[in-house]
Amino acid sequence: MTFSTQFYTWHNYRCAYEFHHPINSESTTVPLVLIHPIGVGLSRLFWQRFCREWYQQGNSNPIYNPDLLGCGQSDKPRIAYTPNDWAQQLLQLLQVVVQKPVIIVVQGALFTVAIELVKAEPSLIAGLVLATPPAWSLLKKETPKWQKKVIWNLLDSPLGNVFYRYARTRKFLRDFSTKQLFDSVNQVDCEWLNTLRAGAEDMASRYAVFSFLAGFWLKDYSNAIVSIYQPTLVVIGENISSIAREGKKLTTDEWLAEYLTALPQARGEKIPGRNVLPYESTAEFVSAISPFIKEISSNKFS
Repeated sequence: MTFSTQFYTWHNYRCAYEFHHPINSESTTVPLVLIHPIGVGLSRLFWQRFCREWYQQGNSNPIYNPDLLGCGQSDKPRIAYTPNDWAQQLLQLLQVVVQKPVIIVVQGALFTVAIELVKAEPSLIAGLVLATPPAWSLLKKETPKWQKKVIWNLLDSPLGNVFYRYARTRKFLRDFSTKQLFDSVNQVDCEWLNTLRAGAEDMASRYAVFSFLAGFWLKDYSNAIVSIYQPTLVVIGENISSIAREGKKLTTDEWLAEYLTALPQARGEKIPGRNVLPYESTAEFVSAISPFIKEISSNKFS
């Protein structure tokens, strides 16, 4: 496997991505585009374990692993980011760099970015893999614009700066990861914590996090979701949990069933883990999605 960090421009912003491919890559495999979650210190490095495991298990699909604006090595303007902003950034990647249909692999609530991407250019999306998407009820929730602005203004203040400085400490990152993200405390290791702390060192990374916390991703996506005709695989952790009150009482089977009912061409998988499956249960996650991706590649080029 080889990879390199490259850049492209969208709206005068510099956007970073990694391009991974095996040395003897086949031309008949559909590329993967990875969408990382938003959180303190998170960036495309969230997917580093996945990329290694993907090729170790013998898969040959090239991988495009971008940093969303506000994260990693991409520019970090002081704006309130929406899923559509990130989708338009990724659309530029698809149209200018990749130039062929891809399979989107997306973590958590950033499914909303994938939804906007499918709406913008469905012909470039061959399929989707959803890793622990949020409870279905959250994707039908329309949060008032005034409420989002109030929270954003509160966070984009000296008080918010103090909060972010605390949120990037090792203690906060370890406690939050243990309580909300990982099934096994042993997986909250030095690699995870050091990566987050390094990613949050630039204070400008707070704007993406504040945008997420302010709820700019919360609106009613139900009509858009039921219109997704692309094959979709939903992968749920056996011990999935919800930070929001929506979903707290759902069983894993109920969580999954709501998506399988809503999405026109969906199938589901349950694997060990909680909320960050591509990182915590990497080998199991790769094994779960590989047949689905091979099937799409086969159908695309048959």
